[in-house]
Amino acid sequence: MTFTTRLKEEISKLENNDLEKRAIIEGYLRYNSVINDKITITLENASVTRFIYKILKETFEIIPKITVRIQKRFRVKQIYILEINDKVDYIKEVINIDNKPILDSDEEKIAFLKGAFLGIGNVSNPKTSGYHLEFILNKEDDAKYINNLLNYFKLNAKVIKRGYKYIAYIKMSESISDLIKMFRAINSLFEFEDTRIYRDHKNMVNRLNNCELANQEKTIKKGLDQINDIEFLENKGIIELLDEKMQLVLTYRKKYPDVSYQELADIISLETDYKVGKSGINHHFRKLKQIKETYLNKEKK
Repeated sequence: MTFTTRLKEEISKLENNDLEKRAIIEGYLRYNSVINDKITITLENASVTRFIYKILKETFEIIPKITVRIQKRFRVKQIYILEINDKVDYIKEVINIDNKPILDSDEEKIAFLKGAFLGIGNVSNPKTSGYHLEFILNKEDDAKYINNLLNYFKLNAKVIKRGYKYIAYIKMSESISDLIKMFRAINSLFEFEDTRIYRDHKNMVNRLNNCELANQEKTIKKGLDQINDIEFLENKGIIELLDEKMQLVLTYRKKYPDVSYQELADIISLETDYKVGKSGINHHFRKLKQIKETYLNKEKK
């Protein structure tokens, strides 16, 4: 079962007041039904089918006709078809189907989004892919309306065209979490948040490991460059002219070419009488570089 399916099933099992039911069924019928002289709704989820059937029955006092079909293309699954032949004009009038929705309160707006999501919504699996929640619509105006409704709640939604469809979508994980919370799907919210925390922690660990690896590679490269400088000055007979402390540091660098300045300072301080810190080690190697550059410049002249 996908995360979207679990989320929709949880939404479909929540209790709603009469105002919410009307907004939910409006959001659902507008974008996921065929309306003419009758209303036809095609669903794939049994729990959502029961939910929509119940709301239609309680809100409009009608008994939709139910047809169950078995689809065998790609995979075997049940398709539920609800057909409404009674009070069609009344239903159209109640949900204001020929005009834009009239949603006065935040409660109605959230319920409308909930109904739209049950019909045309989808959210990617937070465990296996990037964060993405979308509403798939046939008309650009409808996509813009959903987008504006999402942004009314500051969810950073956007609209794109994909083939012949228009997509109102959310990419930010915090916004997706906020919308699930608005839907009151607590179990799905906990699952989403647990996954998000785990992924964020895993990404942080990976970044730290990559940073540590990069620093280690940088330290090794710097150590090898310094070994080359030391060997260059040894071949030129210059090392013997340096002071004892610097000669000691260079000797230990040859013994430990892949350690950091701090680690080298700790080793020298532990094994010898010369107590030196990271800045002292850095000073010695800056001086080493200067001596080599001075010698090369003299040779050029």
